[in-house]
Amino acid sequence: MSRRTRALVFLLVALMAAALAAAIADGYGTSVAGGYGALRPVAVVATEIPGGRPIEAGDVASLVTSRRVPARFVPLGALRDPAEAVGLVPTADLPAGSYLLAAQLRPPGSTRRQRPRFGRGRHPVEILVSGAEALLAAGPLGGGSRVDVVVTTEPAGSGSGRTYVAAAAVPLLALAVLGEDPTAGEASAATLALTRAQALRLIAAQSFARRITLLPRG
Repeated sequence: MSRRTRALVFLLVALMAAALAAAIADGYGTSVAGGYGALRPVAVVATEIPGGRPIEAGDVASLVTSRRVPARFVPLGALRDPAEAVGLVPTADLPAGSYLLAAQLRPPGSTRRQRPRFGRGRHPVEILVSGAEALLAAGPLGGGSRVDVVVTTEPAGSGSGRTYVAAAAVPLLALAVLGEDPTAGEASAATLALTRAQALRLIAAQSFARRITLLPRG
């Protein structure tokens, strides 16, 4: 076999090996994606966004990006399109890399005229919850009705998710149904009177929990 023939054989073998490796990698990626379910677009903070200032149309492309994430990992209330944030005001500083949630944004100029008293160390905090239509069907709520906030986490590996009471007997100030969420059913915005520790715990839960549910106190 001549040197030229050997070189052609080696090149052909290398190309076949590369094609086989690419096919295996593509098949593995498809298998992993299939295991986590369908992908859906979600808005993610690309650069830290300061609170209290409207997100301008000219800045949204540099502040917010869009990614495709398995639906089971998308938190309740996450925006699908960065354009949905245009004109809205973040209620607090939004760190880079976090999901952009509807509960973190308000229309410009929407301020509370009076701050009612909720008890020492409690402040109004809005979180997104699921299944609240059952509470509304039972009668009018708000104005200080007490509820337990229950968090259900995603399953870990082959195990099942954990369900626990993240905040007990907290005043429910307001409850509004927002619409259908593809991963958790009907989504609602609940305004609760929370301590700082409770607020931080529930805000964090919005990023990893499968469901956040309200249970009325008897």
